[in-house]
Parts: sequence; C-alpha cells; structure tokens
Amino acid sequence: MWQAVDIESWVEERRSGISGVKEPVEDIIRMVREGGDAALFDLTEKFDNIRLSGLLVSEEEREEAYDKVETRLVESLIEAEARISAFHEMSRPEDLWLRQVSPGITLGVKTTALDRIGAYVPGGRAAYPSTALMCTVPARVAGVPSVCCCSPPPVHPATLIALDIAGVDEVYQVGGAQAIAAMALGTEIIEPVQKIVGPGNVYVTAAKVLLREYAEIDFPAGPSEIAIIADGSSDPEFIAADILAQAEHDPHAACVLITTDETIAKKTGAIVETMMKSASRRTIIEKALKNSGYFIADCLDDAIDAVNYLAPEHLSIQTSDTMYVLSRVRHAGSIFVGPNAAVACGDFASGTNHVLPTAGYARTYSGLDVRHFTKTSTVQIIDREGIELIGDTVETIANAEGLFAHAESVRVRRKRP
Repeated sequence: MWQAVDIESWVEERRSGISGVKEPVEDIIRMVREGGDAALFDLTEKFDNIRLSGLLVSEEEREEAYDKVETRLVESLIEAEARISAFHEMSRPEDLWLRQVSPGITLGVKTTALDRIGAYVPGGRAAYPSTALMCTVPARVAGVPSVCCCSPPPVHPATLIALDIAGVDEVYQVGGAQAIAAMALGTEIIEPVQKIVGPGNVYVTAAKVLLREYAEIDFPAGPSEIAIIADGSSDPEFIAADILAQAEHDPHAACVLITTDETIAKKTGAIVETMMKSASRRTIIEKALKNSGYFIADCLDDAIDAVNYLAPEHLSIQTSDTMYVLSRVRHAGSIFVGPNAAVACGDFASGTNHVLPTAGYARTYSGLDVRHFTKTSTVQIIDREGIELIGDTVETIANAEGLFAHAESVRVRRKRP
C-alpha cells in the first residue's frame, strides 16, 4: 500500500475532479434558482434522506446544543476561538493608512469589511466545529456585520456551539452544492451573500467555482492533503503519525513524503501499516493511502523543488535545517516547522487558519484570513501644491491619449489664483 509516487501525476490527479461533476452541479444550481426554498427541501430529502420542517436553525436549538456535548469540549472550543481570534487580530489590516509621498500629495488605502458573507461547514462523516470557527472568526475580526452559515442536516451540536461562540447570525441546515447556490443566489429565507468561504467535497467546490459571477469565493478547497519533507535526521514515527492524521479526513485525502533518505521512506511505510491496524477510521485511511506515497529526491534542494511543484495544502518540514527549507519554500497553504509542529495543532488550536487551498492552488491562492473578508479603496488627498507638482505630467499624458477633458479638468484647477 505504501508506494512510490510520480509528482507530476499526483498533481494532475488532484486537479481533475471538478470537471467530472459540472453537469449535475449546474442542474442543482438551476433548481435552486427556479425553486428557491422548495428546491432546498426537495434536494435535502433526495441527497440527505431528511425531510426538513424548516431551514433556519432556531435560537432554541442553538441553546439546547450546549446540553448535548461535554463541558470540556465547550471549554476547548472557547480556548480555540480565543487563539484563532488573537492570531487574526494580528494580521488585521489598518482601517485607513495615509502617507505623504511628496509635498501636497498624500496617498493611502481604506480597508472596509464586506457587508455579508456565507460560510460552508461540512458535515456527514464527522462534525467539524473547528472549521466553523476557522470560517467565521476571521469574518468577525474583519468587522463583517452579517455572517450566515450552511451545514448539512442535522447540524451537529458541537458545530452549533462553535458558531454560537463565533457570533454567527444565522445557521441554515442545508448542505452540498444546493447550499452554495442558496447563499450565492438567495432564496425566500436565505439572503444572498457577497462571498462564500469554506471547504467541501467536489460538488461544493464545483458550485463555488460556477457561481463566482454572483458571489466571490475564497478559493477551491477540496479533499485535504499533506506533504512532508524529511531527511535522514527525521523521526519516521512522527511522519507516520502525521500521515495517518491527514488520511483519516477523507477517502480522497492524500499524503506525500518527500525525502532524501530512502530508509526513512521505508521505515515510515512500515510504521504506517502497523499504526493503521488499530486506527478507528481504518477504512477511510486505507482508501486515502491509495492516493498517497513517497518520493525520493536526490538532494534537499530537489526535495524543495518538488514541494514547490506540488504546492501542497499542508507542508510539514521535518529536516535537520528547518529554516533553510522554510526560506526556500514558495508554494504551500500552511507550513509546520520542526518535528513537534504537528499539523493537528494548526487544525484546532494554534490560531492559524486551517481552511486552505488544495490541489496545487496554493501556487496562486493564500489560506483563509482576515483579508478575505475585506476590500480596499485607494485614497488620494491632493492640495494646490500637489496638483501643481504633477499637473504638467497629467496634462501631457492625457493629451497624448486624446483625453482632452481629462487634461482640462486639471488645467482649470491650475488656472485658479
């Protein structure tokens, strides 16, 4: 089961999923556009085998969720929320910055939160209260006044608690591509949003991509993945533990060990086989490992090149010189440095965001952060001294382009005493 992989083929396979579900997702979008709430009820009964009495999770149901989970979980979610909030506060851009760039000319940027966003929190195989926090806490930190969430029914009590802790306004019990369509297009009960964030299966991802005309998205976020870069100093037991942790997410999850030491690869494979025997989610892990394996690099620089080609969602650096590798990595969603930086720490409680681009999209997209929930406007403050300073330049270029009214708009100001 533990096998050598071809890096190029692995990347190609990870990016080939959306096209295969385009037609059924387009049908779902059409049904929601035409049928509104009624279509959501019908699609939920079809795909989830649940006949809903309502879409909105009531305040009473959200309050009752606290009685259905252990106190320690509630406390852990509160602690995780505090850490996630603190990290995202540090990365929050200034509301307004202004700099005088020359006499009479001051330039700057005004950052404004979006008015309304939608978060998608997966369900099905497991509850994901951590994802509920990751998707919504940055929006609150950014200052988004209206945040709604969709999650497949029945929404797990832990997810409801996480959304409550995060201060989410509305929770709707609807999942899949139909949830994305509802948030993007709007229905009788669900108001449309400006942006949709959150991970999901290939149908959810396809819907997000297809509906970008109506609502912007964070990025394509499909089944989870990890790349681990290792050398002869690495601990194969730690590597194996990280591989199993990632593999238990989903049958379509993928794990790649990139190492300069074949012995480390073989030892890791043996430990993976042993640890998997007692894993509670063994069936899922076995399927995920079919998408996984190892790659032997001739040297550390070649291993780094392979990582940059993969652009993995998660990158674990477990080498003797971690900072050398970190300084040369260009493409990765989230980077975990050193043998003790388990990816699970970032998944739940270190404070960084675990909603990340997958399937090589880390080459062009960043992971979810406060900036995903804001937009910027440039600002210019120009007085008489400033317009005199650049007036000739503006008029010359405007006249050269045949935009004579542009030139006159500056000239008329300069003529005033």
